[in-house]
Amino acid sequence: MSASTASTPAASLSATTGKTSAARLAELRGEIDRIDAEMHRLLIERSEIVDALIATKGTQSSGQAFRPGREADMMRRLAERHHGILPLDTAENIWRVIISTFTYVQAPFSVHADVSSGDAPIRDSARFHFGFTVPYVPHAGAEAVISAVARSVGDLGIFRPDQKTAVHPWWEALRGRDAPKIIARLPFIERPDHPAGTPLFVVSKPLEDAAVREIVLVAAKVERWREDIQETLAAVGAEITGSAGVEGGLSLLVAVAGETGPDAVSNALAQARVGRVEAAEVGSHARRFLLP
Repeated sequence: MSASTASTPAASLSATTGKTSAARLAELRGEIDRIDAEMHRLLIERSEIVDALIATKGTQSSGQAFRPGREADMMRRLAERHHGILPLDTAENIWRVIISTFTYVQAPFSVHADVSSGDAPIRDSARFHFGFTVPYVPHAGAEAVISAVARSVGDLGIFRPDQKTAVHPWWEALRGRDAPKIIARLPFIERPDHPAGTPLFVVSKPLEDAAVREIVLVAAKVERWREDIQETLAAVGAEITGSAGVEGGLSLLVAVAGETGPDAVSNALAQARVGRVEAAEVGSHARRFLLP
């Protein structure tokens, strides 16, 4: 009698606690299901707005659906407001795939990628930033990527920019009014442990009204190299990011702040007494957003 009485309160408490935990778990799982359904509903609502946008523009194949400035701004705001246990990598990837997929729905395009330095890191970056819906087309060399973009209706090209020297100055293929241009630099959010941190330039056919000009890129041919070129360019806030020998001299890829402008590069090179200078703007992109 005594033993039975003593065990009853503990058993009763255990059962009560079990019911409370089970009820709470069911409640939390119900909340997750509700949020999942709401996110799906919002994606469908977004698709309906994009559908209306397509109808308003009257086209689904203009090749001009890219808005690199808007995308970079969205990524900055995403990073600034993000908090909690969800990794920023996941949030960034979800938003990038949403943006790219809906851009693809508006105007179908492919991503041409230079895999000459290895396919895996480039493919990872392409999938992280553009998802699996957008077709991925590998090529051998930046020049081949630029050529493929030039022949397309509205495709993108990606390749590594982080080389101080080059056997072939690929940026020379970006000269000319109608030639492809650099429109973005990936990743938008820079951090040491980025899962798709391979630095990439993105090229497309010229964007009439959507290019972001925080950093402007200039291709400059000079007749000779002088030791003070870099110092002269640095004085106007410009930096040589690529160089290669060409017939009759040297070809440079120079980055300069958009507010300074490409003319400052031409003037600085002229002051450096490097002989004849042939400079042309070959693209622009947003400033890198460094995560604190």
